[in-house]
Amino acid sequence: MSDFRIFDIAGSAMAAQSTRLNTVASNLANADSLSGDPTKVYKPRMPVFQTVEVGGPGQAAVGIAGIVESETAPEKRYEPGHPLADAQGYVYAPSVNPVEEMVNMISAARSYQSSVEVLSTSKDLMLRTINLGK
Repeated sequence: MSDFRIFDIAGSAMAAQSTRLNTVASNLANADSLSGDPTKVYKPRMPVFQTVEVGGPGQAAVGIAGIVESETAPEKRYEPGHPLADAQGYVYAPSVNPVEEMVNMISAARSYQSSVEVLSTSKDLMLRTINLGK
């Protein structure tokens, strides 16, 4: 067998989707956070995936190039009685859309689950191959 790279590839995909789930969780946890300064408000984060070559040509895995912050402007709300309100009475909320984040979470969870199935199926096929000679 050729070094069992399928396990490395599926493992890298699981690690990437785990990072994606963590960023979604962070975005959802901070969706209701407010600030009196638009530069200090929480900025939604998202991972950037990249292809990483493993082994020879045509063999690739998933890598994380980094985690970037959204450039979308924060939501401006007029709440003059709020303790964090600025001099004009505005507070600023992150531009997190909970519906989009939930869709992103479901997609990441299903991708993770698919990678688990790849690992499980590969393991079963290898065990069956080993047992052919018995």
